[in-house]
Amino acid sequence: MALKTLKIRNKKDLKWPKIIIAILSTIGLVDTGSITLKNWGLFPSLSCPGIQNGCETVLNSPWGTLFENNQIHIPLSLAGFITYLSILVITIILSLNLISPKENLNKFLWWLIFLISCASSTFSILLINIMFFKIQAYCFFCILSAILSFSIFIISMIGANFESREPMIFRGCMITISVLLGGLIWSNKVDPSNALDVPSPTENVSPIITTSSSPQKVKFAKFLKDNNIVLYSAYWCPHCHDQKQLFGKEAVKELKLVECAKDGKDNQYDLCQTKGINGFPSWEINGEIFSGTLELNDLAIETGYQGDSNF
Repeated sequence: MALKTLKIRNKKDLKWPKIIIAILSTIGLVDTGSITLKNWGLFPSLSCPGIQNGCETVLNSPWGTLFENNQIHIPLSLAGFITYLSILVITIILSLNLISPKENLNKFLWWLIFLISCASSTFSILLINIMFFKIQAYCFFCILSAILSFSIFIISMIGANFESREPMIFRGCMITISVLLGGLIWSNKVDPSNALDVPSPTENVSPIITTSSSPQKVKFAKFLKDNNIVLYSAYWCPHCHDQKQLFGKEAVKELKLVECAKDGKDNQYDLCQTKGINGFPSWEINGEIFSGTLELNDLAIETGYQGDSNF
């Protein structure tokens, strides 16, 4: 009788991990899905708790993109979305009780959840380190995703009810090592400080822009250029670099830029003196000079931009 009661209790105990994992993976879907749609310009701007522009800085950094060319932009958040979707689908299959807990397929599905969440947790820890030590910015949505991944990983060990710990530890370690190695290689590859096209130190040019541009930012930059709105800057000016970082590398290529430093590469020093530029960065809008770094929304208002301003 006692043995029967124990089996019933264990059977009930295995239900709650599925429910919690399903809830956590659904939150992860909303989190990563919103970021992905925002990167594709299909979702309005996200309200990110914490430091101003922190999320924008992190998500638009080189580490925020998996692949990009002139036609395709695949943000890193899409990989997270696929991960949470996979876990949710597997959890739903397990919750429907179509497969007996004793069948190998049931065990295989639990192994999948465990290994996927292990890989996701490991990669999330790597991304958190990159965020704080490389990008040096704070993104609430990224930290939330890391917490969700780690929580699913812990609960999967309980819900799977593995008969032996040795295979779990061995496979978990193998996944962790593989993801860390692959993640570090990827991180170093996209790190702008390791770029092969870093300018020669003898060339007085502005630092390389490391952020990526949304379609809205590119369109806005083209509007500024078409309306002869000029950005005056100096290669040594950190605020000028901050201004360009707000636009991103793709949008900056569309801007009308003037280098004002006398020793800067391709400078137009005489023009800057004629315009009376004495502070950097400076914007020339309809013949009037505005000095200082401007938020893109403020710049859009000042220039009368009527396009999509969800930067």
